Amino acid sequence: MDTSLDNTVEVNTPNDDDKDEEHTERDRRVTRSSSKRPNTETDKNLDSGNGQIIVKTSKKAAKVTATKIATVDRDSPDYRMPVRRGRNNPMGLTPGFSPYPNRQAPTSEACEDVYRILAAMHGKVEQPKEMPKASLEKAGCGEVPCVLDALLRTLISGNTLMAMADRAIRNVAQEYGLREHGSGVGSINWEKVASEPEEKLAQAIKVSGNGNQKAKHIKLILDMVALEMAQLAMENNGTGGKREVAFPETLNLDHMHTVTKDEAMAKLVQYPGIGIKSAACVTLFCLRMPCFAVDTHVHRFCRWLGWVPEKANAEDCFRHCDVKVPDHLKYGLHQLFIRHGQQCFKCRKATRPGTKEWREAPECPLEHLLDRGKGGDHRDG
Repeated sequence: MDTSLDNTVEVNTPNDDDKDEEHTERDRRVTRSSSKRPNTETDKNLDSGNGQIIVKTSKKAAKVTATKIATVDRDSPDYRMPVRRGRNNPMGLTPGFSPYPNRQAPTSEACEDVYRILAAMHGKVEQPKEMPKASLEKAGCGEVPCVLDALLRTLISGNTLMAMADRAIRNVAQEYGLREHGSGVGSINWEKVASEPEEKLAQAIKVSGNGNQKAKHIKLILDMVALEMAQLAMENNGTGGKREVAFPETLNLDHMHTVTKDEAMAKLVQYPGIGIKSAACVTLFCLRMPCFAVDTHVHRFCRWLGWVPEKANAEDCFRHCDVKVPDHLKYGLHQLFIRHGQQCFKCRKATRPGTKEWREAPECPLEHLLDRGKGGDHRDG
C-alpha cells in the first residue's frame, strides 16, 4: 500500500510561445520553496493553457503535515491563560491573578477542611511569633533573621535532599567562620565567602549537588548585593556624581522588610539561580509575609486535591494557589503538606496503590478528597 501523500498545487504557466527559460516570479517562488526539492510532474492542460504541478512528498513530510493543532476550551476550568515574561518579570509572576481564570478550587472552605484534617493528625502549625536563630546544623527553608542568609541557604537547599543541604551548610560555616555583626550574627560569614575564590565555595557545597553552578550564583548574588548597598548608600546620603564607596562591612538585604510581598517576589527572582519556589520560601519564612511556597509535596497534594489541573507545573500551582489559599493558612498548609507527604505511607511518592504494602497501610485521612491519578506520581500496581 502506498503511504505517500500527494498534494496538488496549481500555478499559472507561460504561454506556449514564451521561451522555456523564461519564468514568472511566481514560478520561481514555487521551484525555490525548499532546498530539498520534492519530485514533481507537470501535466499540461492544453485546453486552458494552465499547468498542474503534482508534488509527491515523503512519508516523513506527510507525518509533519498531518500534525493536529490542539484546540483549547476557553470555558474549561483547565484553561490556562498565557503567562508573559520580560526583563522586569523573568519568571512570569502574576500577582493577584491566576493563570486559570475559570478554576474556582480551592475555596476557602476547602482549605480550612484540609488544614483541620492534617492538623488533627500532625498537630496545628502556626508561624512562630519570634524568628528563630540561624542554625549551623540545618540549612532550613530560609527561616532565619538575615534576608541574605535566608536567600543563600535556600539556594543551596535547591534540588537536593535536605540532609545533603544540611551537610553543605555545615561545611560552609566551618570553612568561612561566623558573622560577628548585623542581622546575620552567629550565622555564616558571607563577606568572607564574597572575598575568596569561587572554587573554594564550590568544593564546600558540592555535597548538595551542582556545586559549581550554585557557587557561581552565590558569588554573583553577593556582588550584586554589594553594588546595591553602595547605590543605596549614595542615595541616602544625597550625594550626586561619582565617588568611591567602600565594600560594605556587612552585606544584607534587610531593606526588603519594608517592601510589599509582591515587590519582594519581583526583586528576589531577579537574582541568579533564584526561581519562584526559592523566592516564595524567603518571602514566607524570612520576610514573614503570607506566600504559598510550592515544593514537591505541596505540588503533589494540590494536584491530587484538584486545586490545580492535573498537568499544572509547580510555577502555575504557585500562581494559582497563592491567589486562592487564604493568607492565614499559607504557612500552616505548606508545612502540613510536607509533613504528611513524608509521614503518610500512601502519600509518599515511591508507594504504589494496589500493592500488598498499600492494602495493609493505615488509611490516609485525606483519602476521600484525593484523586491519586492526578499528578502522575502514583499508578495502580
